[in-house]
Amino acid sequence: MSPSMKESYLQAMKREGESIIGGVNGIGDHQDFDPSAPPPFKIAQIRAAIPMHCWVKNPWRSMSYVLRDVLVVFALVAAVIHLDSWFFWPLYWVSQGTMFWAIFVLGHDCGHGSFSDSPMLNSLVGHILHSSILVPYHGWRISHRTHHQNHGHVENDESWVPLPEEVYKKLDNITRTLRFTVPLPIFAYPLYLWYRSPGKEGSHFNPYSTLFAPNERKLVITSTICWTIMVALLAYLSFLYGPVQILKLYGVPYLIFIMWIDFVTYLHHHGHEQKLPWYRGKEWSYLRGGLTTIDRDYGWINKIQHDIGTHVVHHLFPQIPHYHLVEATKAAKPVLGKYYREPKKSGPIPFHLIKNLVRSIKEDNFVSDNGDIVYYQTDPQLFQSKSE
Repeated sequence: MSPSMKESYLQAMKREGESIIGGVNGIGDHQDFDPSAPPPFKIAQIRAAIPMHCWVKNPWRSMSYVLRDVLVVFALVAAVIHLDSWFFWPLYWVSQGTMFWAIFVLGHDCGHGSFSDSPMLNSLVGHILHSSILVPYHGWRISHRTHHQNHGHVENDESWVPLPEEVYKKLDNITRTLRFTVPLPIFAYPLYLWYRSPGKEGSHFNPYSTLFAPNERKLVITSTICWTIMVALLAYLSFLYGPVQILKLYGVPYLIFIMWIDFVTYLHHHGHEQKLPWYRGKEWSYLRGGLTTIDRDYGWINKIQHDIGTHVVHHLFPQIPHYHLVEATKAAKPVLGKYYREPKKSGPIPFHLIKNLVRSIKEDNFVSDNGDIVYYQTDPQLFQSKSE
């Protein structure tokens, strides 16, 4: 087939596909859809589509989830101590690590103010929940706020930011191995808390870090003290009951929690079947950046982790409580049209997402130093150079 015939054939197939498939808001098939194009709607239109009651924060309902999760955590500890069998220990580790992740999500809601309208209650509950799993509440809350305010921005985003090519080429071999070798990136969270991402400086524990404004330093000190108290408590319990027992009861579940937080947060911004844009300069806006986030279905884990997989609406409107996110997403979808990417349905356990994670970590290496709309590129020499 000649090039001209081939082009005519493809154009005919494109027209046929558009006439059959159509699309929401007049946007055609995903293969023809440009995800970087300015959306034909405003954020106010999305907000107006969401029912008013979805914005209401009920502190009693929020506290009921805290009570539920804490009771499950202590019940699991009591059960595994009573059974004390190597058959049950692995089940305990996975279950308890998942519950640590659920507790993190509730503390995350406190940080957003979606837990309640009381800053004092949010701060109190947030410190207790996050300190118990070795997360500095205010340090992380502030950097996470930066992430939401700059989502999708190459330079200003904070969480799992893309590396500009210039920064990528300067990475040492150890950093490249940690960032691009599966499964090492899903253990990155503690390093991120201490050192942030490549190309960025500062620590979530240091009140003088560039992460924080001068008026936030006392808040960071408070959270670092709470984190230190938790470390001291774990050291005391290790002395009292033995380090192996505390490793089994707390250490291994903590590692499972670290895997969950890196797995989930990465996949909410990477690994979609269609490459998604990152922005700079005049092309970036809060709405366009938020629309590059991705919803994911986690099967049985959805309710355990408080529906954090409904991530697009959460990113655009972090004030919405987690127990309204599913309803708010359903209401927003007709407005979002093709800018909303329906998540692939999961079985009971989201094994299907492992493929997305592995592919993205290997292929999404850096973005161009130039251009206001960029996409991830792959370094063909990366794994070849590591094997030499």
